[in-house]
Amino acid sequence: MPHSWFNPPVYVKTDRPGFRLGISRVDTAVEELLKWPSRGPRWRLAAEACLSALDGKMPSDEFRVLFEDAAKEEEMLLPG
Repeated sequence: MPHSWFNPPVYVKTDRPGFRLGISRVDTAVEELLKWPSRGPRWRLAAEACLSALDGKMPSDEFRVLFEDAAKEEEMLLPG
């Protein structure tokens, strides 16, 4: 499985207060998606797109947009 990178990173909250995580790889984004307690429609879109992005069927920059939208929806997005 290739590591699909995107830039700029998407910064999200972590389960550790005061820490943030800058995500720039599809596989890392997927790991974070699975940790989020809320799972709305945009989360589902990003989760469904992750396999396509990991298989190289979706450009990683397109996945990045879906991941960022999901982070906004779930109130996990932090400023870069």
